[in-house]
Formats: sequence, structure tokens, C-alpha cells
Amino acid sequence: MAEKSPIEIFADFIAGLDNTEIPEGARHHARRCVLDWFAAAVPGGVLAPATLLENAIAEDLDRGRSRIVPSGRHATARAAALINGAASHTVEFDDIYRDGLFHPGVVVIPAALALAEDKGVSGDDFLRAVIAGYETANRIAAAVNPAHYDFWHTTATVGFFGAAAASSAILGLSAAQTAHALASAGTMAAGLQQAFRAEAMSKPLHAGRAAEGGVLAALMAEAGVTGALDILDGAAGFGAAMSRDVDWTEAVAGLGTDWTIERTTQKNHAACGHVHAAVDAAREIVAANCLAAADIARIEVGSYAKSLEICGNADPKTAFEAKFSLPYCVGAAIATGAVRIAAFTPETLANPDIRALAAKVVHSVDPDCEAAFPKKRSARVMIETVDGRRFSHYAPTRKGDPDAPLSDAELDAKFMELTAEVLGSESDNLRKAIWGLEKMRTLAELPVAVPARKAG
Repeated sequence: MAEKSPIEIFADFIAGLDNTEIPEGARHHARRCVLDWFAAAVPGGVLAPATLLENAIAEDLDRGRSRIVPSGRHATARAAALINGAASHTVEFDDIYRDGLFHPGVVVIPAALALAEDKGVSGDDFLRAVIAGYETANRIAAAVNPAHYDFWHTTATVGFFGAAAASSAILGLSAAQTAHALASAGTMAAGLQQAFRAEAMSKPLHAGRAAEGGVLAALMAEAGVTGALDILDGAAGFGAAMSRDVDWTEAVAGLGTDWTIERTTQKNHAACGHVHAAVDAAREIVAANCLAAADIARIEVGSYAKSLEICGNADPKTAFEAKFSLPYCVGAAIATGAVRIAAFTPETLANPDIRALAAKVVHSVDPDCEAAFPKKRSARVMIETVDGRRFSHYAPTRKGDPDAPLSDAELDAKFMELTAEVLGSESDNLRKAIWGLEKMRTLAELPVAVPARKAG
């Protein structure tokens, strides 16, 4: 018998999850991931590009059984996955799989949710599909990175595999059908980093397109469409074309026993993950030494090269650019005490204290931080005061990473903060429903819709 390809090994795992005893730890983390996904999707759903996508694909709305978050407007499964995926990647509060330089939730969960609503499956089946998507995509992402990340946006590319895995699980595809879904997803996968190194809406669109593509790949496989089963490991396949020296044996090792979803990062700041350690360190120095913005003469930040490459802009002009500006985010953290959604309003962007602090940031590559990347996202910050005092702090990881996780209570608080302005009193109902997902007969019981009085 021929040795199975990594695609087929992943497919066997996905198709076999119905008969797998998933440990409570993995299930609990899956519930956390769903809660955190909604925390990002609800505020993102009332912003562009999600609102503009509703106009662009209007023919696919107001029919079907899937719902758009947070309006509750009905849509086809593919349309819902596209719009909800884009919405959840807009406010930069979505989860991360650190080892894979990857945002799994924004591709896996909207795909699983759209098809779960469309097919009327239970909350338990939905949660299993979410786990299938995370376990598949996280491992592929870790296998192809960090080399893949030189040019490709992992969420856009590997996201297709995660969405296809989750979608295949919802549809109950056989292992053979699931393999073809993953294979088709692999040849559709794309998304360039250049798309988010400029003012554009392409980055959230990457997530939406991957979620939609995964749904499509699974539906095609269900209909009999086949794909190249060596799309990952073939001579001209995903690994060879978009990475180098990929160890696919290592990628599938521990599948079904080592649950990567338990190592999900939940963000504590509404900005690119590459700025978080520096923000954490700066906040620690300021709090420990009772410093005010006016006290500070110079801020030195040492981090890893990708942080400088992607987030080195010291003078962002727009909210999007500011979310990818380490100097701005450090300045906002010191001046206002937090880097949440409010840090990127027009009024806050114009705050002279933030701008003055950002101009004092000297951002460079720290050898120790670079050596630890991507397994650790660290930063070393030194603040010098106007009277000559110097304070330093090293953040070896980020608040929210697996080694410094947000507690369930902190995750609840984040959820309520981000959703209450849109959903009002329904926020708490949605929060409680998510923690009880496995009790739901169908996802129609999930109260995702904004109250009518706020729908405009």
C-alpha cells in the first residue's frame, strides 16, 4: 500500500473526529476561541469592508439559512463566510496561533458557522468542526513558516485549509472526500503580504476569502470534484512553491493527541500582534514607576526583525496604518493607558501626546528577540526620563499568549467591552450561549442578531 500523503493523513483525522474522544481541555479552548471570534466579528461587522461586501454581493443576501454578524441578515453559506470572515479580521482583535504566524479563528469559525447554520447541525458538531479546522491549519502554518511569511499572508493562504477542514467536518464528508476538499483548497490558496503594507481593505478580505474558499472546496468535494492529493508535498506543491525545506512528517506528528488549539493566543490589544510585547513592556515601566507622558524623553524598543519590518512606521496617517505602527501603539499605551479600539478613532489619532511619544521611539532589532522568533514574540523596552532616569523591562512573551493567557474572566470582559456598544443587552445573552454551545440542537439558537432598534 502506498504511503499516505499529508493531505490524506489530515483527512483521516478530520473524518474520524466523530468517533474521537476530544479532551475537555481542547473543547474548552474551542469555546474560548468562538467567544473571542465573536468579540472581533461583532464590531468589525458594522465597519468596512464587511458593510461594503454586503453591497458587492447583494444577490447572495436575504436568502439562505446562514446569517451575517451582527445584523442577523440571511445569506448563502459562501456569502456569510466571506462577510463574517472579513468582519472578524477588521478591528485587529482576532486570535493567533503563534507557532504558525497565523490567525486561525477568522477563517475556521466563519466557515464552520456558515455551513452549520445552513445544514442545521448541532452546537456539538459545530465545535468539533472548529477543532478540526484549527488542528489542520495550525500544523500546516507551523510547517511552512517562518519562510512562508516572507511574502505570503498565512491567514489568507493556510486559512483555506483550515476553512476546508472545518467545512468538511460540518458536511460529514468521508476521508476521501475531505482529502479532495483540502487538495482543492490548496490550489486556490493565495494572499500576499504586500496587500497589508499599504492603506487597503485587502487584509480582512484575505480572511473572508479563505473562509469562503474553504466552504466552496468542501461543497465541491461533496459534489465529486477532485483535487491533487499531493498538493502539500508535491514537487510543485504548496510547500515547495511557498516555503522551503518543509517537514511534513513533523507537521502531522501528534495529530489527535497534541491539541494545538490549547495554545491559542487571544489578543489583549487591538493592533497587530507584532507590537504587543512592546506595548506590554512600556505599560509595565510606566505603571511601576508612576511615569506620565511629560516625564519621558526617549523610548528604545528592541524586538525581532518582522516587528520592525511590518510595524516600523513612526508616523501613521490612518487607523489602519496606526494598528501596524509600534511607535504609535507604544505612545497610545503610555498616553491613554490602553490600546483598544478607542486608540484608533480620528480624535485619538490626532492626540498630540501620543504623537509626541511616538516620535521619541527608537525601534531596532534585538538579537535575543530575533533569536526567539517565531516561537516567542518578545520585546525589550527602555524609557529615559527628562531628568535622566532610565527604566527597562523585558517582555519575553505577550499578555494573551499561551504562556501568559487571558483568563476566562478576562476573555469575558473583552467580549463584553467589544460587543456591548453594538448588541446592547444581547451581548450577555450571546456570551452565555457561546459557553453552552454543545447544548444547542442547532446554531439557529445562537442569538447573533443586533436588536432591531440598533440595526441602523
